[in-house]
Amino acid sequence: TTEIYTLSLHDALPIYASGLQDSTYPFDPRLSIGLCNFDLTQHFVFSYNWILPFDRLGVDGWKGKLIRGWSLSGITTFATGLPITLSENDDNSLIGANAAPVDVPNFSGGKVLADTNPRDGNEYFNTALFSEEQPGQFGNSRRRFFHGPGINNFDAALLKTTKVTESKEIQFRFEAFNLFNHAQFNSPNGLINALPPSQGGTFGLVTSARDARIMQAGLKFIF
Repeated sequence: TTEIYTLSLHDALPIYASGLQDSTYPFDPRLSIGLCNFDLTQHFVFSYNWILPFDRLGVDGWKGKLIRGWSLSGITTFATGLPITLSENDDNSLIGANAAPVDVPNFSGGKVLADTNPRDGNEYFNTALFSEEQPGQFGNSRRRFFHGPGINNFDAALLKTTKVTESKEIQFRFEAFNLFNHAQFNSPNGLINALPPSQGGTFGLVTSARDARIMQAGLKFIF
């Protein structure tokens, strides 16, 4: 005999983590509730493909092959930033979770976001509102409750497709990722043990960015 067990959504346990490495406080998982690691409040993506109207010129011969078959395509993305993960890796809570830190700092309350333009090199959020846990106690801050820098990105490609025969084509592609070379900053450092800038640390600072503009060209034979 084969017995089949089913689990309904009502039977499932609450989920407090965004992935396998997103550990939760084992004695009360509700203390680890926070925004999803990949939460985006707003996310707008616009994809397009514009066949350039050079065919209407009615030019034949080799000149026609030269001006026909051009198109412009791309993906434009505007999105709010990902949540900033706050953490403390000294195990002040004394639960022995060192391999994947669970601890979070204490939060005193107040306006969190400070200078949200990473180009200024200042604290992205007010680090003075956070302090390390007391020994044997778990921090009261939610591990993710505000977001980092957003995305403002344009990827584009210029294509030229030329028919060789009825069933064969040569396609030239010129592509640019982050076309306008706009700085796409990563989230600031949320590890309180990294120390705030006033003490020579990086807690609350944005220290890296995504790739700058990348351009490439390619030739494809389609048959």
